[in-house]
Amino acid sequence: MLAKRAKEPVTRTGIIRDFDNKTTGIKIGLAVIYIICSVIVVVSLFPIIWVVFAGFKDLKEYVSSTSIIPQVFDFTRYSNTWTRLNIVQNYVNSIIVITGSVLAAIIFNGLLAYGLAILRPKGYGIIGKLVMLSLLIPATVSLVPLFINIQKLGLGGTFIPLWLAAGANAIFVVLFRQFFESLPPSLIEAGRIDGCSQLTTFFKIVMPLSKPISVVVSIFAINGAWSDFLLPYLVLGQGKLQTVMVRLFIFSTQQTVNYDDLMRAVVFSMLPPIILFFIFQRQLTENIVSGGIKG
Repeated sequence: MLAKRAKEPVTRTGIIRDFDNKTTGIKIGLAVIYIICSVIVVVSLFPIIWVVFAGFKDLKEYVSSTSIIPQVFDFTRYSNTWTRLNIVQNYVNSIIVITGSVLAAIIFNGLLAYGLAILRPKGYGIIGKLVMLSLLIPATVSLVPLFINIQKLGLGGTFIPLWLAAGANAIFVVLFRQFFESLPPSLIEAGRIDGCSQLTTFFKIVMPLSKPISVVVSIFAINGAWSDFLLPYLVLGQGKLQTVMVRLFIFSTQQTVNYDDLMRAVVFSMLPPIILFFIFQRQLTENIVSGGIKG
């Protein structure tokens, strides 16, 4: 019986059903959609593929050859560039920044959203409007006063300002707030009846129920912390604490740098976000869609 059911074709019940595929107009429309999507994929992936292949070329081939495909796929060129850059320490620094940024993004933004969505103290509406208003202010406008305050507090040359910057993100607050407002109030009331404090309710009840949106915020925080350049460059300087992006910029400004080495350095900076996307792409898309439906 099970084998018979397994052989039965699966009927699709989406916008375009199997029954619709029998008409010529639908077939032509699907073909056009597939062609457009294929072109978009090729255009999107071409720069990445070109940079990766360019890293296999030496300087002479890189300058003279017009072919995208290298003559030899020599992985030792990547290993030599990795050794010359000494980028391992920069990777470690970026991981430290990412770890602190994720924790700060979840805890601090989550606490503010918890107050706006569930606690709702007096004046919470004004705070919510100020959070939304901050989305209209470009980040570069507040960069100078932010840097001055960091120096006055003696936090220059440390990772703490980068962590706190991730913990004060209006977009994350909005995402958390929308999700918290969709939680059943009965669960929170049950925790209060059992004698849980507000912090205990947040960490023991609300956050375990908020794993989907926490994953989304974590992915955004990781990507933002990894790709951020200006604030780490200003705060960390050019010492041993510089991140991968800062190291890549400094490497590109050196007079002795070769373009083939620079291409390999770009590949090193692209790999972690690409790997992260392929690992968590399903969770990211599902949680964004579910969050949009709840919102």
